[in-house]
Amino acid sequence: MSHEHHQSSGRLRKAPESFLDPVGVRSVWAEAKEGRRHFIRNAFAAAAAGLAAPVVSAQSNPVPAEGGDPNILNLPAHTTGLGQGVVTDGYGKPSQYEVNVQRRQSPGLTQTTQASVSFAPLQSLFGIVTPSGLHFERHHQGWWDIDPSKHRLMVNGMVKTPMVFTMDEVMRLPAVSRFYFIECGANTAVEWGNVAVPTVQYTHGMISCSEFTGVPLIRLLELAGIDLKKAKFVLAEGADGSSMTRTIPMSLITSGEVLVAYGQNGEMLRPENGYPLRLVVPGVQGVSWVKYLRRIEVGDMPWAAKDEAIHYMDLMPDGTHRQYTNLQECKSVVTTPSGGQVLLDKGFYNITGLAWSGRGKVKRVDVSVDGGRNWRTARLQTPVLSKCLTRFNIDWVWDGKPAIIQSRAQDETGYVQPTYRQLRAVRGTRSIYHNNAIQSWLVQESGEVKNVQLS
Repeated sequence: MSHEHHQSSGRLRKAPESFLDPVGVRSVWAEAKEGRRHFIRNAFAAAAAGLAAPVVSAQSNPVPAEGGDPNILNLPAHTTGLGQGVVTDGYGKPSQYEVNVQRRQSPGLTQTTQASVSFAPLQSLFGIVTPSGLHFERHHQGWWDIDPSKHRLMVNGMVKTPMVFTMDEVMRLPAVSRFYFIECGANTAVEWGNVAVPTVQYTHGMISCSEFTGVPLIRLLELAGIDLKKAKFVLAEGADGSSMTRTIPMSLITSGEVLVAYGQNGEMLRPENGYPLRLVVPGVQGVSWVKYLRRIEVGDMPWAAKDEAIHYMDLMPDGTHRQYTNLQECKSVVTTPSGGQVLLDKGFYNITGLAWSGRGKVKRVDVSVDGGRNWRTARLQTPVLSKCLTRFNIDWVWDGKPAIIQSRAQDETGYVQPTYRQLRAVRGTRSIYHNNAIQSWLVQESGEVKNVQLS
């Protein structure tokens, strides 16, 4: 990267997965409160005063003092010509200039003829909702596009009247729509072994957040005549080749949060996300959100199915396994600046990221730029919802010196996201699942951001 790119104020080059402009853009919110305007104005002034070279504009090529910006003076074709008509194939697509914003497979995972994991580009997303086409994927036997007219949902076991529902019958019932995050239990798994994958897409990209629409599972069970005094668990079974089966405790279902969902972000589920029917189990690891849902069996004890007795268990330091460790604990990560990105000069930056908790609402997020020695409380962007992603932001002036950026979340129960030292004191070093330790990003003097791990 040429040195002249470091001269303009507060610009950021995106991670290799997503950057399109070779210089990047400045992002200062115009709607900021007056107090923040003073802070930002002073930050830019201080940064400009400290630069060895004069500040130039945010153009890829500095604009001469005389003559003006040709991108303003010369009217482009889109201002003088006739644009295109409505989308011809009937379904909208992103801009051609956003083609690099996509979910990606990890080159470090074992590759098979059918890839089973893709990661959401967290570094390129805004707010809290993950577009359906960028939602992370985890498949156990590939995905299918199932004919909804032939799909059936059976409810059996400890119920008075076993029932079979068609999709039409499910969709006739009273529905609800709710925002929830879904996180794979193996999200951030490689960090257990000190493997520094380069970007936040690969460290934390097995998480997404959507508005799900469907019927509370408890309503279907009531129609079948469930005995809530005897029933303790249900078994959810999927219709894919792995026949994914998971035990769900009745305590989650009776709360009304668990949904039999057919909608996602205002439309039907995508095939890779379980079309036409999936289970939504808020706060619980993604493997329990059974896709292609075809059967619910009611029982009085856990089933210890193959993916509960062999996989998705936590190996403890004494050699034992924690089984049914479903809860996704409070966690957060800074998405900008993050690994693979480049700060192109000193000055003001908006540090932003995501926080979540399977226990409920995020109460607070603190951010450190010195490796955890000092912390400042970030702003939580509304809405702040239970078991949903929460966006946080905080102002920062980079002085051009090395910095280690971290975030630490706390949820409404008082649980605080641990450091790696704290987590490993309980879990050891041989785990795969449920890594919710604090993530560290090293900003080097060159402006390049790297993934590092502090003990």
